[in-house]
Amino acid sequence: MLHVHDHVLQAARQLAAPRRGWTFTVDEVVRALPHLNPSTVRTHIVSRCCVNAPKNHLHKWPYFRRVERGRYQVEPKYRLRSPKETRTRRPNAGTISTGSRPEAGTRKCLHAIIQRDEGAYVVECLELPIVSQGGTLDEAVSNFREAVSLHLEGEDLSRFGLSANPDLQMIYEVPAA
Repeated sequence: MLHVHDHVLQAARQLAAPRRGWTFTVDEVVRALPHLNPSTVRTHIVSRCCVNAPKNHLHKWPYFRRVERGRYQVEPKYRLRSPKETRTRRPNAGTISTGSRPEAGTRKCLHAIIQRDEGAYVVECLELPIVSQGGTLDEAVSNFREAVSLHLEGEDLSRFGLSANPDLQMIYEVPAA
């Protein structure tokens, strides 16, 4: 199962590899991943996966560097592909096919991280662009469940690679010291 950041990295690699400087634009990656929410893809490129973006998310991946407005570069460490990541461009489809993309209805669980932040508990989903909060841990979990329900209401869950009524797995993250 690939997560959004994996799909984004693969698409960026495929687009940038033949170019001098390994650069790509956000819109190119959005067009290459029509099965993903465009806002989620944009957020991953400009914030979650960009080393020189402000830290706005609990989890970040150091895949890209912003080199100019709207243009990003794949970091040298992430330019090489592993044999598992073989992909082919489908003719005239404008999409990237990943050999390991989950079939419809295969993911039974959504994952979230819970953190205490200035008097509130913040819950952030790792697979979907959902964030909620609450004054207590119980309230935060309840609000998150409602947010997930509202986000998925009326949606074709197979579009997200989810089975009907997915479970929620939450991790409560606390500082080590």
